[in-house]
Amino acid sequence: LQWASKPEERHRLWRARHDAFWAAKAAWPGQLAMTTDVCVPISHLADIVAWTRAEMEREGLVGPIVGHVGDGNFHVITFSPPDDAARKRRIEDFAERLAERAIAVGGTCTGEHGVGLGKRHLLAKEHGGAIALMRAVKRALDPAGIMNPGKMLPPD
Repeated sequence: LQWASKPEERHRLWRARHDAFWAAKAAWPGQLAMTTDVCVPISHLADIVAWTRAEMEREGLVGPIVGHVGDGNFHVITFSPPDDAARKRRIEDFAERLAERAIAVGGTCTGEHGVGLGKRHLLAKEHGGAIALMRAVKRALDPAGIMNPGKMLPPD
């Protein structure tokens, strides 16, 4: 565990976190890197990280689990040969199960990078009836539907 309070120390720690992706990519040259992240309550962090590693081993997936876990957020970087559609699908299925598990323990399907198109369908599981309110706010602020059209919320 490292703690930093001065800006230059924090920058050094964040730099190490950002460099983790490139270090992992160098360890699996020629492979396609596929990433995902979740965020869970700290009380569930150890269990879900252990589950994640076990699930990766069960699926035959390789790659590190990294992150700034002090806030419950962690990232998984998995690798696949670029032309291996079956492995890519296993990675996508694993990422889906991880997101659903995070939601089930009161976490979120993504803790840092935004929902994006890949996790948009999980919003209803995570936020339930609040999706209707989100749509109403979106319509009120963007009645012409020109701001991020089709990207903010899951389809009706």
